[in-house]
Amino acid sequence: MASNMDREMILADFQACTGIENIDEAITLLEQNNWDLVAAINGVIPQENGILQSDYGSETISGPAFDPASHPAPAPAPSSSSAFRPVLPIRQIVERQPRMLDFRVEYRDRNVDVVLEDSCTVGEIKQILENELQIPVSKMLLKGWKTGDVEDSTVLKSLHLPKNNCLYVLTPDLPPPSSSSHSSALQESLNQNFMLIITHREVQREYNLNFSGSSTIQEVKRNVYDLTSIPVRHQLWEGWPASATDDSMCLAESGLSYPCHRLTVGRRSSPTQTREQSEEQSTDVHMVSDSDGDDFEDAPEFGVDDGEVFGMASTALRKSPMMPENAENEGDALLQFTAEFSSRYGDCHPVFFIGSLEAAFQEAFYVKARDRKLLAIYLHHDESVLTNVFCSQMLCAESVVSYLSQNYITWAWDLTKDANRARFLTMCNRHFGSVVAQTIRTQKTDQFPLFLIIMGKRSSNEVLNVIQGNTTVDELMMRLIAAMEIFSAQQQEDIKDEDEREARENVKREQDEAYRLSLEADRAKREAHEREMAEQSRLEQIRKEQEEEREAIRLSLEQALPPEPKEDAEPVSKLRIRTPSGEFLERRFLASNKLQIVFDFVTSKGFPWNEFKLLSTFPRRDITQLDPNKSLLEVKLFPQETLFLEAKE
Repeated sequence: MASNMDREMILADFQACTGIENIDEAITLLEQNNWDLVAAINGVIPQENGILQSDYGSETISGPAFDPASHPAPAPAPSSSSAFRPVLPIRQIVERQPRMLDFRVEYRDRNVDVVLEDSCTVGEIKQILENELQIPVSKMLLKGWKTGDVEDSTVLKSLHLPKNNCLYVLTPDLPPPSSSSHSSALQESLNQNFMLIITHREVQREYNLNFSGSSTIQEVKRNVYDLTSIPVRHQLWEGWPASATDDSMCLAESGLSYPCHRLTVGRRSSPTQTREQSEEQSTDVHMVSDSDGDDFEDAPEFGVDDGEVFGMASTALRKSPMMPENAENEGDALLQFTAEFSSRYGDCHPVFFIGSLEAAFQEAFYVKARDRKLLAIYLHHDESVLTNVFCSQMLCAESVVSYLSQNYITWAWDLTKDANRARFLTMCNRHFGSVVAQTIRTQKTDQFPLFLIIMGKRSSNEVLNVIQGNTTVDELMMRLIAAMEIFSAQQQEDIKDEDEREARENVKREQDEAYRLSLEADRAKREAHEREMAEQSRLEQIRKEQEEEREAIRLSLEQALPPEPKEDAEPVSKLRIRTPSGEFLERRFLASNKLQIVFDFVTSKGFPWNEFKLLSTFPRRDITQLDPNKSLLEVKLFPQETLFLEAKE
């Protein structure tokens, strides 16, 4: 017998796999199966329509539910372009797939959508809100939990939450905005409970449902779907206030009467359906496919009448083709396909990739490992009786659309026309191999539409799964999730290899850059040394030329000097000149000699008068400032004088 802790885990896994949000109903179903998780899931989601692929993908096996206890897992298929993989057993899916929870958090005039695994904590939600709302976690109160206030360390899984939840943030420690009165009233309304008295028009039955003010109109409609089996898109309501224009609006904002409000719901009739036919469709009807005899839910479950299902062939003739025959450009063909799909089934549908199949491969597979996605190929066929139900109820289900948009690149093709069918088979043979092409070629019309799940590998493209049209939303989601698990494991390996390769390339780039910088530094040093040597050589050459020039000037002046007069000559001036080194130069000059001759004499001894000053002692005079054409007698350098040389500044 399972313990209380085990039962809580089994209950959470059962709700995650089946989508049953009513805890009492889930517990009742588990108790009927003695808390056997696999048996309970098989009871809710029959597996007789399960499609398992053989190891080599050469044949399709349809049969009873897959029992992991009696059927061991097959050996891994060899890596090839045509290999199929089997669908994972339910127990593996339950154990490996985390349950995702959607939260819409309201704060004043803002809404923040948060998607987390149920293994996360309340504190992690607050951390995300801190980044989005710029409010410190310490100042934030997260309200709206059905169990009352919870701690930040509380694990979401322990709260047994439904998939979609509405919360709101209070910040009592922060100053309110200018519209504080309105915000306060709204916060108060969010804490109130509304009693909705809902009348089911067709069966004249009344339901009294309690909802918190933070619940959305969409949640009300989904709960009514659980009670009346009327899908949300086929519900016809009366009694909503005029301000309730958006299903994402909270009840507190919708203008409902407090504390009670009356509403009426019925089934929306199709254009060819009378009121009496609508009432007959309130009971469950089952149809049998001509192709394989599998049961599937009919019009009341999916909101499609008998004329829509059985009259598909004739209806398709009246509708525009999904895709032109012999279209030259695949992108133009996909544009028409998307437009026609929207006109038939509404705007809530997968985002079909516009472009060729090769371009879809590039978008999904040939990018960085972190950005890669699975490729889902939808094969449409207007002549299949399953097409209308599959498109309107499975492919356009909000959960499927959301999951595909987040994890898949979706590409579509119409096989109704023989030319388009042959064209796709040629593409299939080229990209996936002849085995996959033959498998699609042998599919009967009533087995369409098909959904191919493709995973890109290093050297080939692998078909993970082929999903036929006779399936349910839950089974389709389970197969999409199972394929995503296989892809995620491969993606992690690819990310690791890519990171290692980038690390090696970064190291090599750094080494090459360091080597280049070293070469540049060496070259710069060498060029600087060469420039320095050239400059030294040039300066040395200039110095030598200057010395030679000075020596030539000195010699010429020395030769041009008049001979030294004798002592007995009259009149004679004897000059004694002290050099900067302390030596003395002595010579006799005629008193009539010009001062320039003294300058030439000093220059001939290596002291150019333009570089040195010739000074007298008493009185101190700068002789070089005197007129060189005056005689020694005129400048009072007679009969004798002691002078000294001083370098000019």
